[in-house]
Amino acid sequence: MEIVVFGAGSLGSLVGGLLARDHDVTLVAREDHARAVRESGLSLEGAVDGPDRVFPAATTDGTGLEADLAVVTVKAFDTATAADRLATGAIDAVLSLQNGMGNESILADRLEAPVLAGTATYGAVLRKPGVVECTGVGEVVLGAREGGPSSLADRVGERFRSAGIETLVATDMPHRLWEKLAVNAGINAVTALTETENGAVLDAPAADLSRAASRETARVARACGVSLSSDEAVAAMEAVAEATTANTSSMAQDVRAGRRTEIDAINGYVVDRAADHGLPVPTNRTLAALIRTWERGRGLR
Repeated sequence: MEIVVFGAGSLGSLVGGLLARDHDVTLVAREDHARAVRESGLSLEGAVDGPDRVFPAATTDGTGLEADLAVVTVKAFDTATAADRLATGAIDAVLSLQNGMGNESILADRLEAPVLAGTATYGAVLRKPGVVECTGVGEVVLGAREGGPSSLADRVGERFRSAGIETLVATDMPHRLWEKLAVNAGINAVTALTETENGAVLDAPAADLSRAASRETARVARACGVSLSSDEAVAAMEAVAEATTANTSSMAQDVRAGRRTEIDAINGYVVDRAADHGLPVPTNRTLAALIRTWERGRGLR
């Protein structure tokens, strides 16, 4: 299978590197990383079995590409740009493995190819150009973005499994995406604003704030036709926080590095969908406003 991984940072490089064991892969990456991969291949370190070096193609130019599948792993605020560049080529199908909500709709609006939704719990760190480390074996879950069975998802799932990636094809992706959103809404902004690790949201005073953000997310999900109870949302958020107590959330990493965050696709998405249904979401609104204020103060938006 010919596969493009658009946004080969940490997760994209790991997924792309694993896929390159069994498929023809092209990474779309930053110049230093793409150059290192072209010159010496991609080194796979950490909790992975099999070859520790693979040789995918690598480019910084995502235009004019042809592939059976494009795996999109860019930050949410770059989704539209990725879609516009992919649209200049010939892509048969697209899979989003991104944080936040709304990415699949953006891709579908700009591309003629069918779009699958997905999540990934693999831990990945890009140690240096040309070297990615798997810090924890997780799972890729993928399926039709509107739910239900999908022969395309079945085929993509089989290709992922053939490359040694733990993969589940699911028929309930809307529920899974909203549950993940409830997790991120409860953890990311709180830990970013307080410069703490994920475990901080399990104890007072942060716990009440994080639980409220997750409960509000579940309420909006139900208004959007997805059955996600408040108890489910809070339990999922706390389970992830417990399992990743010492980890730093992606948003906290972005804030520490002075980078723009994905707040618009997480707490901001909850606020926007709540407005569509006339629902109050004061916790998510406050968290989104604080992160956006930080970004504006640093010229990031």
